[in-house]
Amino acid sequence: MAQVAEEAASEVSSSSNVIRESSSELPLASNHQPELQPTQESTTPVTTTRQTAQNVNGGKQEGDKKPPTKKTPNDFIFGKSIGEGSFSSVYLAKEVSTGTEYAIKVCDKKHILKEKKSEYIMREKAVLTKYARKGELLFYLNKLSSFDMPCSRFYAAEVVEALEYLQTQGVIHRDLKPENILLNERMHILITDFGSSKIIKDDKADRDEANANASASSSKPSHSRRNSFVGTAQYVSPEVLNCKQAYYSSDLWALGCIIFQFLSGGTPFHGGHEYQIFQKICKLEYEFPEGFNTAAADLVTKLLVIDPTKRLGCTELGGMQKLREHPFFEGVVWEGLEHQQAPELMPYLPATDGNPEMWSNQTRTGFDDRRLAEIIISNDGQHDQVLSQPKDEMRKKLEHQAATNEFHCFVENNLILKQGKVFKRKGLFARKRMLLLTEGPHLYYVDYANKVLKGEIPWSKSLRPEAKNFKIFFVHTPNRTYYLESRDSDAHDWERKINEVWQHYYGSKD
Repeated sequence: MAQVAEEAASEVSSSSNVIRESSSELPLASNHQPELQPTQESTTPVTTTRQTAQNVNGGKQEGDKKPPTKKTPNDFIFGKSIGEGSFSSVYLAKEVSTGTEYAIKVCDKKHILKEKKSEYIMREKAVLTKYARKGELLFYLNKLSSFDMPCSRFYAAEVVEALEYLQTQGVIHRDLKPENILLNERMHILITDFGSSKIIKDDKADRDEANANASASSSKPSHSRRNSFVGTAQYVSPEVLNCKQAYYSSDLWALGCIIFQFLSGGTPFHGGHEYQIFQKICKLEYEFPEGFNTAAADLVTKLLVIDPTKRLGCTELGGMQKLREHPFFEGVVWEGLEHQQAPELMPYLPATDGNPEMWSNQTRTGFDDRRLAEIIISNDGQHDQVLSQPKDEMRKKLEHQAATNEFHCFVENNLILKQGKVFKRKGLFARKRMLLLTEGPHLYYVDYANKVLKGEIPWSKSLRPEAKNFKIFFVHTPNRTYYLESRDSDAHDWERKINEVWQHYYGSKD
């Protein structure tokens, strides 16, 4: 999946974060063939520039307009790769004449023609997005596991604004997901990847068809109906999954899935394979985890509705204004949303049995349970210096571990320095794991009920543990923060031990 779509000179809508085409109407992708420029290589950057009406000849008459200048690869300095797709790559490039940065999609012409992907290329070209300097929203969601309420509310509101604008342009995205939501330098969203989108002609008949009653069907296919599955399994709506007519509200279903993921850290529909996911979607089988916000749950319930004409925000139920009025969006100032300061992205662990609401914060004051534990630990004088012991002693310990510890087989013959049962949390979801800190250094986690190694927390000089209270501790890595809950209430001991191992391999943190 390419991280960004190609850019041409376009006009940004003042009411949304989707790029507006410079032409008076969006062309149907099916009426175009790929613009394949002759070059010596098998790839061609898509760099065609379209001029906006405001910038053509200083407002001269239509007949006096100069044709737009066609750009070539020689007009740009190509830099780093910023995205990969199934038949294209995306590069950061700078225009020589202006110094303006662009994201340019370079397509393999032979592959496009062979796989008959011309229509998809032209569909993406018909709906363009600007270069998103901050990358995918999915990156931040994976790193933090979930978003707190202010973040979730703000970005959901921006998606609502973007979807409303797409509707005015006759566009159904059909593959809306966090991976296709990008962030600009101000941390506002841009919607990308319109390869699966449906672009409807700007006439009343086609718009009526897009919002037709879900129970109505026809055996004869039309030019605006897709009879094949498109999208991503976890976010696809039932009508798209069943190859029925696509509706504008198909994107509202995806919005419901995204809001669920924002707050919980996981998608509502998940399974071991796509077929299992599809079955759950068709049966509407999902449940909210403990701690899920009540107003958000109500909104998700009203978006994840089998009948596309019964989803909150669809035309039949009063349109997007009704969606804006939902209590979940209370406090959102819709006017000028794209110019407002985006909230700081923060992870969120809501209150559950035995644990208060909390978030990760590096500054703290006062005398709390963490500080008390630090004082007790710092004065106990019992720090285990296993890693500093002679090699013969280490070897004996390893032999004893191999003979007696049932988890030895998971640690690649490394000496276990600390182990304990934890809940490994991702958003509101938790999994029972055995956490194994070993020499190397390594941090393995094992499904101890089924005796299966599930993964490893990647070590680096940037790794940093952070105890929040006697139970909860975080392990921060460059690409993700791991949320762990000790079942033995020894979170501070885990923090101390991980720091001790870190210092052994990387030296003093000072």
